[in-house]
Amino acid sequence: MKRIFLTLTLLTISLFADYKSQYITQELLDSKTPIVDIRTPPEWRETGLLKGAIPIMFFDQRGGYNIDNFLKELNAKVDTSKPFAIICHTGSRTSLVGPWMSEKLGYKVINLQGGMDYATRGLKLITYPYKR
Repeated sequence: MKRIFLTLTLLTISLFADYKSQYITQELLDSKTPIVDIRTPPEWRETGLLKGAIPIMFFDQRGGYNIDNFLKELNAKVDTSKPFAIICHTGSRTSLVGPWMSEKLGYKVINLQGGMDYATRGLKLITYPYKR
C-alpha cells in the first residue's frame, strides 16, 4: 500500500514539476516571471540585483545551507505553484538547486544559465542596489 501511494505521489509531482535551464532573455524579463536571487548578501551588495529580483540566500558564504529557512522565505515571497526563475553568480549553484526543487518539491523552475555574470556583462542589464 505504501509503495502504491509513493508511486502515485511521485507520478503526480512529475506531472506538475518542470525544470528548464536557459539564458536570461528580454522575453523572460517582460513576462514578469519572478526571479529569485539565491546568492549571498555580500554578493547582492557587490553587484546589485536585477530589477524586481527577490533575494533569498540558499548557500551561505561557507557553502552551508538551511533548507527549511530557504523554503519558508521562498514560499512567503513567491507563488511556487507558478513558474519562477532562479539566479546566482554564474549558474553553478542554481544548476544544483533547480533540479532538486523541481524533482523533490514539484516546482516549475527556470535556471538562469550564466547567472548574474551573463546578465550584467553579456546582456549589460542594469542592476539595483541591495538595501537591507
